[in-house]
Amino acid sequence: MTFAKITQVAHYVPEKVVTNDDLSKIMDTNDEWIYSRTGIKNRHISTGENTSDLASEVAKQLLTQADLAAEKIDFIIVATITPDSLMPSTAARVQAAIGATNAFAYDLTAACSGFVFALSTADKLISSGSYQRGLVIGAEVFSKVIDWSDRSTAVLFGDGAAGVLLENTGEQPLIIAEKLQTDGNRGDSLRSGFTDLKTPFASKSYEQPALSMDGRAVFDFAVRDVPKNIEATIESAQISRDAVDFYLLHQANSRILDKMAKKLDVPRVKFLQNMQEYGNTSAASIPILLSESVKNGIFSLDGQTKVVLTGFGGGLTWGTTLINL
Repeated sequence: MTFAKITQVAHYVPEKVVTNDDLSKIMDTNDEWIYSRTGIKNRHISTGENTSDLASEVAKQLLTQADLAAEKIDFIIVATITPDSLMPSTAARVQAAIGATNAFAYDLTAACSGFVFALSTADKLISSGSYQRGLVIGAEVFSKVIDWSDRSTAVLFGDGAAGVLLENTGEQPLIIAEKLQTDGNRGDSLRSGFTDLKTPFASKSYEQPALSMDGRAVFDFAVRDVPKNIEATIESAQISRDAVDFYLLHQANSRILDKMAKKLDVPRVKFLQNMQEYGNTSAASIPILLSESVKNGIFSLDGQTKVVLTGFGGGLTWGTTLINL
C-alpha cells in the first residue's frame, strides 16, 4: 500500500509584531485584560503581504528544505478563509509563485479546522496511489477582515502561514484515526465575509464583511463538543489517551486548552501552545505550532511520535486527526 508521510514542515509570519500594549493605544483595552482572558501577548500583523504571499514563502521553504524542484509537486491545498481573491484561488497563486507547473491547486474553506480537513484530504490523495507529493498549507491574513474598533475580536487574531510537504514514502499510515464534523445550524455564531447582493433584481442586502463572533457561544461549543470529538477519535484507534505523545489544538485561547486537558484527564503539559506569540491565526495555527515544535526539537518526523491535531471554529467545524509523525 501507499502511505503518506510528512517529510518537511515550515512556517512564516509577517515581521511586524503588535503587542497588547500597542492595541491599548488604539482601543479601550490593556495587556492584563487581554492576557488574563486569552493567553495572548503578541500577534504578527501584515503591513502589505497578502495571504498568498505568506503561503508562497512557506511553500518555498518546504521545497528548499527538501531540495525538491517545484515541478515534482502534484497538488497544492491551501486552507484559508482570508484569500487574496475567490478566483484565482490562493493555492493557484502559490502554484504560480513557486513554478509548480505540474500541480493542481485549490483552496479549502473550513476556518480554524481548515488545516486538519486539508491534511485529511491530502492523505487520501496520496494513499490512492495516484499522486506522489503535495503541499498542504494553512494561511491567513486575518487583519484585513477584522473590525479594529471591536476589542472583543480585534485582540484575538493574527496573521501567518505554515504547512507541510507530504510524500508517498510512509512505512505506516499517517492518519491512524480521524473524526471531522460540521454543524451549519450554529454557523452564524462565528462568521465573516458576507458578500453584498447588489443586482437590479435584489430585494435585500447581505453585506457584513467584517468578522463577527458570539464569544460565549463559541467558547461553550469548544469546551463541550470538541473534547468529545477528540475522545471518540482516540477510542476508534483503540489506544489510550496516555499513548498520545502531544496534543496540538487550534490556538484560540489558553483557557480553552486548560479545560480540554481537564475534561480529557490528560496532563496539561501535553497540550502545546504558542498563541501567546501569534494569537489566533485560524487555519495557520495548528501548522505553525507543528512547525515550531519540530524546529525546536520537541519531537521529530521519524514516525515515532503520536500526535493529535484538532481544529475547531467557524462553520461551525471541528475535527481531529490522530497521526504518526
